Amino acid sequence: MPDVTITIGGRNFPVACQEGEEAFLKAAAQMLDTEAAVVMGQIGRLPAERMLLMAGLLLADKTLAKTDQLDAAETKIKAMEETLAKAEDLLRKSQAKIAELEAAKPPAEVAVIPAQVVDGLAELAARAEALAERIEEPPAPEAKTNQAKPEKSTADQAPEDASDGD
Repeated sequence: MPDVTITIGGRNFPVACQEGEEAFLKAAAQMLDTEAAVVMGQIGRLPAERMLLMAGLLLADKTLAKTDQLDAAETKIKAMEETLAKAEDLLRKSQAKIAELEAAKPPAEVAVIPAQVVDGLAELAARAEALAERIEEPPAPEAKTNQAKPEKSTADQAPEDASDGD
C-alpha cells in the first residue's frame, strides 16, 4: 500500500491509499486544499483539525449544490425524453396515416394542355367575343329623309316565288 504525502492549507499529511488510487487521492487533496485556502483567507490561521473541518464543509456544500443541479438536469432530461417519445409516436401515426391514404386512393392525374392548344383556345375565345359584340350592337339609325320602306329586292323575292310555283 503506497504512502502519499498531500498538502492542505500549507500543512503536509502522510496518507496511505490502495495501489492505483494515488492520482485520485492527489486530485481530492487539491480540491480540499482549494477550500482550505478560502477558509484561511476569510478566518486566518486555524488549528489543522478546524481548518480541515471548515474546508470539508465548504466542499460538501459545493457537492450538494452540484447534486441539486444534477437532479434538476436529470428531471429536465426525463421530461425531454417523454416529449420526444410522444413526438416519435405522433410521427409513426402520421406516417401510417399517410401510407394508408396513399394506398387507398390512386394519385390524381392532372392533364397538361400544350401551350399551342391554350393559345388557340384563347384566340377562338377572342373571336367569339368579338362576334358577340357585333351581334349585340344596335343597328345604326337610318336617315329620316327616306321614310318609305325599302322594297324587297328581286333576290329576296326569288325564294318566295319559287315556293308559290309548287
